[in-house]
Amino acid sequence: MKKYTDRGKKDTRSGFGEGLLQAGKANPKVVALTADLKGSLKMDAFAAEFPDRYFECGIAEANMIGTASGMALTGLIPFAGSFAEFVTGRVYDQIRMEVCYGKTNVKIASSHAGITLGEDGATHQTMEDIALMRVLPDMVVINPCDWTQTKNATIAAAKYDGPVYLRFGRPKVADFMPDEPFEIGKAYVLNEGKDVTIIATGHMVWEALKAAETLETEGICAEVIDVATIKPLDKSTILASAIKTGAVVVAEEHNMAGGLGELIAGVLATTSPKPIQFVNGKDTFGQSGTPSELLAAYGIDAAGIAEAARVVIERK
Repeated sequence: MKKYTDRGKKDTRSGFGEGLLQAGKANPKVVALTADLKGSLKMDAFAAEFPDRYFECGIAEANMIGTASGMALTGLIPFAGSFAEFVTGRVYDQIRMEVCYGKTNVKIASSHAGITLGEDGATHQTMEDIALMRVLPDMVVINPCDWTQTKNATIAAAKYDGPVYLRFGRPKVADFMPDEPFEIGKAYVLNEGKDVTIIATGHMVWEALKAAETLETEGICAEVIDVATIKPLDKSTILASAIKTGAVVVAEEHNMAGGLGELIAGVLATTSPKPIQFVNGKDTFGQSGTPSELLAAYGIDAAGIAEAARVVIERK
């Protein structure tokens, strides 16, 4: 099994900040907007480098999305950012009608996603945002796993013509992915395996790799796939792996309803049914605690993924 090296803990929101800066240097049409959260979304460097291309919209996400949509119609490439909870649920109608219905070239930068936001608790955590964004026609949904992949996904989003939802987080997590161009719509096979397929997205990818190491000591060879692009989904890579191993685990920092697990279950059910286990937040809200405490409490850490793999293998 391939071993991945943690180059150091970094927050994915900082990967977004670096990617935004690089995208801005490469294309003068890239602009940034935020809802009084420049520091939290790591837009500081972009704002300092391009003060005339940074726009502070205040705590008014609906107005921010409307402004971004208008900018896109003039040919600009706006990145509109806020916390995931506020930039989805608080402003859903504007995203639906002004961004997706009009197919405007707006990039929604969604930080502090999932329960790993931690001590801020349920009011600021979101485990429903992927479901909200995934059902919108023409919306691309990207959930990168580390600093490097988030940086490269941001650069790729700037080059893509159309609505993009880019999800990232606050905690410092392992930075381990190779520094290479991000391909929207591609699932990355990180480890080859024969006994079970572990599909993970976002912060869960590193947990999946740790789970695979644990399973290896038990004689179980797990294939690990990073689904950084949830929509459009790389169905061919997922199906090929599921057919090879005969059992699937899907791990995500999101609730069951409308998440990646249900999406993949639908693909398998209509193409090549296989036993599947889900590692997710089920049907719950978040709560206060450290990121590691919350992952363990909700069973969506490496231990939870490994146990799901053992269970699904028994169902083959």
